[in-house]
Amino acid sequence: MDLYFKALGMHIKTSCEYKLSSIINFIAQFFVMFSDYFIIIALFSKFGNIKGFTLYEILLCYSIIQLGYSINDVFFKGLDDFSDIIINGMFDRLLVRPRSLLIQILASKVSLVRTSRIIQCIGIMIYSIINLDLELNLIKVIVLLLMIIGSVVIFFSILLLMSGLSFFTVQGLEIKSLFTYGGKQIAQYPIAIFKKYIVLFFTFVIPYGLVNYYPYLYFLGRNDNVFYAFAPLGTLIFLGISLVVFKLSSNKYVSTGS
Repeated sequence: MDLYFKALGMHIKTSCEYKLSSIINFIAQFFVMFSDYFIIIALFSKFGNIKGFTLYEILLCYSIIQLGYSINDVFFKGLDDFSDIIINGMFDRLLVRPRSLLIQILASKVSLVRTSRIIQCIGIMIYSIINLDLELNLIKVIVLLLMIIGSVVIFFSILLLMSGLSFFTVQGLEIKSLFTYGGKQIAQYPIAIFKKYIVLFFTFVIPYGLVNYYPYLYFLGRNDNVFYAFAPLGTLIFLGISLVVFKLSSNKYVSTGS
């Protein structure tokens, strides 16, 4: 991890070289997501609730998913652009370096100007919790942290899985956008509001439900099943599968060629 933190320091120094540009982009990224919040607020101005979930409950769910996505978008951008690393021959160079392959990929690109999105998500999360007037205790705080970590793990796992498939397709896959951008749009709401087949898919295939629904019910006090509270730990299975796919795929890699 020392390599990653050194690379992170270099990215910070690079951003500081162009301060005005970085500040403008930082502010722009902060406001670019507000359109999504306006849509949710406009929706609730027409309907009082969505299958029993109130405005602040939806905003809290949305902020948890967006926070996981934003953290990946800032610190794990190298995986998101992994197909470019293969196309330009950079992956051949990574293989001959005596460092962890995955750490090198993660360190290759960091988008620090998008940290404003992380700040925004945390702000919306705190604002929603205050307005929900929840009785927080230690276990609920732990559940909230597990949901956030689970959200990060899901998006990281999808990027890792799609990176593994890039060894065979070379070009980036639109299916990655389907599961990240598209999945994010679905997961910003508790999945129980959708059809049963969607609930099953986003629970047992892409496990958003283990973050934005089952533990969420426990956090809101709607279900006292302790297994729901620790459901986000199930995302580690998805992460393990993605790591295996990436490892096996990278072992099949020969070379980009000349």
